[in-house]
Amino acid sequence: MQKDELNLITPESSRQFLEIALEERQSKLMAMQADIAPESRAALQLETADIMIELGKPGMPEAAWGLAKEAFIIYLESKNWEAAVQSCDTLYRTELPAAVTALGNGLWLAITYPVDAEVSLLMLNNLIEDTPDKSDGAAVAAAVAHYLADLRLTDEKRDSVMFLTTNMLSKVAERHSNVKDQGQLNFWMDKLELNDPTVFIPRMGQVIDALVNGNWWYDRDQLRAELPIN
Repeated sequence: MQKDELNLITPESSRQFLEIALEERQSKLMAMQADIAPESRAALQLETADIMIELGKPGMPEAAWGLAKEAFIIYLESKNWEAAVQSCDTLYRTELPAAVTALGNGLWLAITYPVDAEVSLLMLNNLIEDTPDKSDGAAVAAAVAHYLADLRLTDEKRDSVMFLTTNMLSKVAERHSNVKDQGQLNFWMDKLELNDPTVFIPRMGQVIDALVNGNWWYDRDQLRAELPIN
């Protein structure tokens, strides 16, 4: 690729592309018939919301929230847990006051249900990025990410993702306690009981409870009762 061709890719052209994409999706939403499958509408709403967040114009985060929250409700009703979690990620990225509530609601679903491990890791990484350096919450989230990758993935996919979650743990340990090597990491994990899921999973639940602060968007007891018994 020539230098002049590279210069064609500018922030202005990228923004124009997003604005055109937004207009197209808004037109499709307006043209949708009332009898369209709810999940088809929800998918288009999420796409539209994501573009709005990227553009970041005044009023767009609020509009994106409305679209993504409606999509979340549709996916929740159809028990499409993975898409519901992705809706929560979109809601979180609006950075509106209730974004933390969205993160907590999405995290609970991402951990409770066997959704794609990388979707769950995305939500856990959101928590890590939003947590103060010295907070144990980030450490617990990193441990859960590593555990879910081991639990839900197999073969080469498992190995590659667990390599990433190991790095995630190392970075959290460094910012939390200035951990620099493997020996220190092992000591740090033992000290915080991050090797025992019977300890760190309930702690993750406490972190999520703090995020949501009672503003649950679904009945957790009902959802637990519907879970298959292994």
